[in-house]
Amino acid sequence: MIAAQNLTHRYGSRIALNGLDLSVVQGGIFGVLGPNGGGKSTLFGILSTMITPSQGSVEIAGFDVVRQASDVRRQIGVVFQTQSLDRKLTVHENLTSQGHMYGLSGVALRGRIEESMQRLSIADRKDDVVDSLSGGLKRRVEIAKALLHHPRVLLMDEPSTGLDPGARRELWQYVEELRDHHGVTVLLTTHILDEADRCDRLILLHEGRKVAEGTPAELKSKVGGDVVIFDVADPVAMAPRIEAKFAVKTHALDGALRVEIDNGHRFVTEVVEAFPGAIQSIAMHKPTLEDVFLNETGVRIGE
Repeated sequence: MIAAQNLTHRYGSRIALNGLDLSVVQGGIFGVLGPNGGGKSTLFGILSTMITPSQGSVEIAGFDVVRQASDVRRQIGVVFQTQSLDRKLTVHENLTSQGHMYGLSGVALRGRIEESMQRLSIADRKDDVVDSLSGGLKRRVEIAKALLHHPRVLLMDEPSTGLDPGARRELWQYVEELRDHHGVTVLLTTHILDEADRCDRLILLHEGRKVAEGTPAELKSKVGGDVVIFDVADPVAMAPRIEAKFAVKTHALDGALRVEIDNGHRFVTEVVEAFPGAIQSIAMHKPTLEDVFLNETGVRIGE
């Protein structure tokens, strides 16, 4: 449904995307996970036909985003990170305005508006002024607006930005319903780990490069075992001692030592016994997408 080859974009001397290849199949939720400044917004801008890439090609539903931009726009619905609604108009008026932009009118437009409002459970708010709605409801209206012309692909840029946890859960219920019951292909950018974990497939983007790709489970399996964090007084001095004693690799992280190993609970006991009094505190968890990103790039997603 989406195919990109050698996608590259520069802002002057700065490279925002660097040779990105991308393939998104129909009817799934595809996530682009990375920190701010990693290239997500540039990729989103290219896919939504708002930015012309410096190099490479992209097709959506068989149409080239540069040479056939008008055709692409008929295939995609776009939910921007920043609000695109007219805050002084009602929900119904916003949807009507969007419909006119796509050449819809009369009975056809009224039917589409009713369908979109029912799908997003906002029919009872149709006469409410957008400025009076909560953040979660505004996001639903944004999605209803994006779906009005029956796009095959829904692009969402940081969709959970500004939403509380409850509104975020509701948003994902709607996104999964679009995939499961309406066959809509969803591509979203995010820096939120919980959101990325719910995607069917992910790429990890860092400094404009794809550093990993797979399902969330496949990516986390690259780390394997357990992740153990030791808080010690002198990480620099302690690291070679642990490595020599247990033949493991340690990573310095925020003044602590991080080790990936199977059977972490046994390893913790052995380290504490081997270096009595040296370990101030211990944390242990199963691998997360944060761990995957850290392994691939050497930095946290939030850095």
